[in-house]
Amino acid sequence: MTSPDPQHAAIHRQLRDAVAEASRLALSMFRNNVRAWNKDNASPVTEADLAVDNFLRERLTGIDPAIGWLSEETVDVPERLLKERVWIVDPIDGTRSFIAGREDWAICAALVERGRPVAAVVEVPATGESFAAIKGGGTTKNGQKISVSMKDKIQTATIAYPAKLNPVLASLGNRTEVPRIHSIAVRLSRVASSEIDAALAAMNANDWDLAAADLLVHEAGGRITDVRGRTPVYNLATHIHGALIAAGSTLHPKLVAALAASLK
Repeated sequence: MTSPDPQHAAIHRQLRDAVAEASRLALSMFRNNVRAWNKDNASPVTEADLAVDNFLRERLTGIDPAIGWLSEETVDVPERLLKERVWIVDPIDGTRSFIAGREDWAICAALVERGRPVAAVVEVPATGESFAAIKGGGTTKNGQKISVSMKDKIQTATIAYPAKLNPVLASLGNRTEVPRIHSIAVRLSRVASSEIDAALAAMNANDWDLAAADLLVHEAGGRITDVRGRTPVYNLATHIHGALIAAGSTLHPKLVAALAASLK
C-alpha cells in the first residue's frame, strides 16, 4: 500500500474533527421530536439534516475555499464541475431511519479529487461507530484498521441489499438473511469492516450516498463497481448512479458476473 499524500492527510484530520462534531450535533436532535417534512422529490428531510449540512458546509469550506461543494441538502451549483477538488456530503444518510428512531443512519463526507474520493469519514452516531479512510492509508473503524471479508461463495455470503432485490438474490441461491440496513453508507461501511460480505445498491443512488463509503471499501481491500465492473466517478454533471456491487476482491467478480443481467 502506498503512503497517503501529506496534503490529503492534513485535510483528513480536519475532516474527522468536523464530522465528529457534526455527529454530536445530530445525536442531540435524535429521538427529540425534530420537525420533518417532504421535499419536492418526496424524500424526507428534517431540521437535523439542515443543521448538520450548515455546520459541515461552514467547517469544510473553511479549510480551503477553493474546494467545491456538493451536498444532498444544498442547492447544486454548476461551478463545482470546474473544481478539481470537491466536498461531497450527506448530512444524514438514512433520514427515514433517523425519523423512525432507528440506529442505521450516518453522516458522510468525502473529499473527491478528479472524480475519486481521497479522504472520507462515515459516522454512525447512534452506535458510536466512526469509519475513516484516506487514499493509500487504509480504512479504520474507531481508530483500528479493518479489512473486507475474503469469502468467495455467493450462496453462503452475508449480503445486504434493498428489499426490491429479494427475488434476484434468491435466484442465485443465497439464503443467508441479513437484517435490513436502510442507509447505503452504513451498508457499505459494514462491507469494509467485514461485518457483512457484500452489499448492493439499487439504481439511483447519488454521489453523496456513495463517495465516502466507496473509499472505505476500496482502502479496506474491496471493490465497488457497477454491473459492468466500472468504478464510480464523482462530481460529474449527473450525480446519479446505476446499480452497484460492493464486496471483497474474491467475491466481487462472482457477484458482478451473476448479477450483470439482473441489475442493469
